[in-house]
Amino acid sequence: MSSRLNPYLVFPGTARHAMEFYRGVFGGDLVLNTFGETGAAAPGQEDGIMHAQLETPAGYTLMASDVPPGMELSGGSDISISLSGDDADELRGYFTKLADGGSVTMPLEKQMWGDEFGMCVDPFGVQWMVNIAQPGA
Repeated sequence: MSSRLNPYLVFPGTARHAMEFYRGVFGGDLVLNTFGETGAAAPGQEDGIMHAQLETPAGYTLMASDVPPGMELSGGSDISISLSGDDADELRGYFTKLADGGSVTMPLEKQMWGDEFGMCVDPFGVQWMVNIAQPGA
């Protein structure tokens, strides 16, 4: 198997809702494992998501969890997840769905390099960049 880079997002108790949202955006198969299933959950944390994995029809893998009991959400680096390709309808659809309930920080429109590009923040605070390559690029 070749190497893959998969985004792994950590949420403050909203991983289930976030991953269900992403399944609505991208489609695919979502597997959710809770802290309670491990038998080691702190009281009240049984339904928290220990690990979630979404495998999409487009070949994307998105993983996530809630902050584990006893740990703090670090805030980490300020990153964006980038989607790119030449299937304009698919990518425009993703952009629209990701921004729904969130915010558009840069409208999806033609840029000086010739592609369509836009940025948004989804309802869970994750930043997304979408680049649609022009035919023949």
